[in-house]
Amino acid sequence: MHSLDFESDPADLYRRLRRAHGPVAPVLLDDDIPAWLVLGYRELHYVTANPEIFARDSRRWHAWDRIPPDWPLLPYVMHTPSVLFTEGAEHRRRSGAITDVLGAVDQYELRIAAEAVGDRLIDGFAGTGHAELMTDYAGQVPLRVVAGLFGLDEDETGSLEADMVASLDDGAGAVDAYQRIHATMAMLLARGRETPGPDVPTRMLLHPAGLADEEIIQDMISIMAAGQQPTSNWIGNTLRLMLTDDRFAVTLSGGRRNVGQALNEVLWADTPTQNFVGRWAARDTVLAGRRIAKGDCVVLGLAAANTDPQVRPDFTAGSTGNQAHLSFSHGEHRCPAPAPEMAEVISRAAVEVLLDRLPDLALSVPAERLVWRPSVWMRGPAQLPVRFTAM
Repeated sequence: MHSLDFESDPADLYRRLRRAHGPVAPVLLDDDIPAWLVLGYRELHYVTANPEIFARDSRRWHAWDRIPPDWPLLPYVMHTPSVLFTEGAEHRRRSGAITDVLGAVDQYELRIAAEAVGDRLIDGFAGTGHAELMTDYAGQVPLRVVAGLFGLDEDETGSLEADMVASLDDGAGAVDAYQRIHATMAMLLARGRETPGPDVPTRMLLHPAGLADEEIIQDMISIMAAGQQPTSNWIGNTLRLMLTDDRFAVTLSGGRRNVGQALNEVLWADTPTQNFVGRWAARDTVLAGRRIAKGDCVVLGLAAANTDPQVRPDFTAGSTGNQAHLSFSHGEHRCPAPAPEMAEVISRAAVEVLLDRLPDLALSVPAERLVWRPSVWMRGPAQLPVRFTAM
């Protein structure tokens, strides 16, 4: 799964895998660790809907004796007291707390906060006539908004964005970045206990689920990770689509028109989270004719499932409202209900504010020169350089 072909055109690789292997393909992770990649929409739906067969506790994996201590994917698979690895009643207790805490966020105030952050960032480069939107804008809006929900001031975010990116990539620094994020969440929890406020750490501490400190820290990491990097890529992928597709040319000059269409289309065509590891077979089973052994690792191919030719909508035929994608997964381990709504509020605000403020926004390089970040797991432009009339 590490190849130039994958980085440049993962959809083509998924098509070739389907032709060669069907909807479930054998793949090799880092250090040639074997796993199964679920490519089919129906198959992914089945896996995520049956946690008693395809479980989330990574301690079930039979390959742990082959995993080196500096394995780049450890932040994804190393069992921690996080909601991500819980099952059954314990998962319902933990995910219920997260749902309640995020559900308490006023989405109108969230929209106002996202617009204010967007305006401040644009103020920083509007007078120059040029910007690199991934670094200067798309990577910053969700970080600063989510950091505010956690009680962090903007001047405290510092290297948090870089650490979030590094922890979600498959590079050598992923484990160290994760440890730094853990330290930041522990600091915020201590602050929430000492000075309670209307923020995520305080609400987690006060929730009747009675979460332990390490449980809260781990779940805060999950919330922060899900709220920052995927949302940044959702914004970046949407801007890339609108700047390179002639269907959205009128949108750029007209401001907010069709932003919702572009946001939804991106979730089907270039979903920010491409693949997610994963599930571990709780018993021997069969999936799409493949014999899955107890303890096998199963990677959720979210992007592949969304581009499954049997289900992918034809956006040229008016399927703009189809939201049956699996970008937020499915089943009891899907993103908690308020989270996708919050991500959409932040993303829509970021795109609309940018188009309102810079109506003649255009790429400053040919579209074919844009490249994607080299990641098996996340999908987003490496850079998005633009030009506009200086204000």
